Amino acid sequence: MSEANKGALAGIRVLDLTRVLAGPYCTMFLGDLGAEVVKVEQPGVGDDTRGWGPPFVGGESAYFLCTNRNKKSITVDLKSAEGIDLIRQLAERADVLIENFRPGAMDRLGLGDKELRAINPQLIYASLSGFGADGPMADTPGYDLIVQAWGGLMSITGTDESGPLKVGVAIIDLVAGLMLGKSIVAALYAREKIGVGQKIDTSLLEAEVAALINAGSNYLIGGKVPGRWGNAHPTIVPYQSFQTADSFLVLGAASETIWQRLCPALGRAVLAGDPRFAKNADRVENRKELIAILSEVFMTRTTADWVATLNHADVPCAPVQTIDQVFAAPQVLHRNMLVEVDHPTAGKLRMAGIPVKFSATPASVRLPPPLLGEHNDDVLSSWLEMKTEEIDKLKQKSVI
Repeated sequence: MSEANKGALAGIRVLDLTRVLAGPYCTMFLGDLGAEVVKVEQPGVGDDTRGWGPPFVGGESAYFLCTNRNKKSITVDLKSAEGIDLIRQLAERADVLIENFRPGAMDRLGLGDKELRAINPQLIYASLSGFGADGPMADTPGYDLIVQAWGGLMSITGTDESGPLKVGVAIIDLVAGLMLGKSIVAALYAREKIGVGQKIDTSLLEAEVAALINAGSNYLIGGKVPGRWGNAHPTIVPYQSFQTADSFLVLGAASETIWQRLCPALGRAVLAGDPRFAKNADRVENRKELIAILSEVFMTRTTADWVATLNHADVPCAPVQTIDQVFAAPQVLHRNMLVEVDHPTAGKLRMAGIPVKFSATPASVRLPPPLLGEHNDDVLSSWLEMKTEEIDKLKQKSVI
């Protein structure tokens, strides 16, 4: 772990009232950038994902561990008046508060945007919900899977034979978390200019609709409802996976220049001059014939052989790797995308590294994922200047 915090957000205090994935992924992003993130959890229970396993290590789930580094954990009973008062006091000293309760829940607790920004006008109050803070579906609960289905992503994922499929990771949670994270950074920058904080509101649904990108645009402009293309592309050919003699690879001929390089590399230079395949629009129209030809060609050699040949021809391609192969790959290791931290119960803990490198304000892994309530004393004394006796009384009353 890094010794010093030189991150871009060093000195920023984040009060994190989120759980599961989208919110915690957002706050981990802020923590990686240097912010002091205090994760508020339910006493004796904690974040839902602490129990999502196996696998478990040192009493903690791999799921919880993957999105909660660079955070301090405190426990607060939000059903008690004293617990609510603690949150108010912490919010008064925070730069950012993030919550992902159902819309209206924080207001009912007396912890809404208006109440907290009245006592701390510089507070950036960020809310993340399933379907949005208002509208006819505001009260609808939404996990990633639910929104992948409702928001159309599953309808374009898979094949006609497989039926609709979800993406292999909770991609909408991640997209929403990243969108919220960059919006919080923008609000911090805006605060320097306007002198006050503001409310930020987004949802999994809005993140998904935005992430439909070309699939959504193709419908809005062309009027045709997109279908499922599996590993192929609706408007670029060839741009998909192929089975080889021993496994699978993918390639992307996303320009005419690449197509012209691909054909001789496959030993089929004649294809480049075939009028059926001359331009991408022709290849899309004659997709079935071309893919049949290419599929037969790729079955003649191994994936490693083809990848070497295509790389030599400067044709974008890759083997379809398994997760263990990814984390053992020299490029992944060279880019520090596998890091190790010391955890109080799990020991040496391996996790994915930080994906963005800064030249002047480096992001860093300074804290391992916290134990439940590990930092009660630390946070209450440093943020609120509470004495040990006051903290002990809160523990005796089960407020923390």
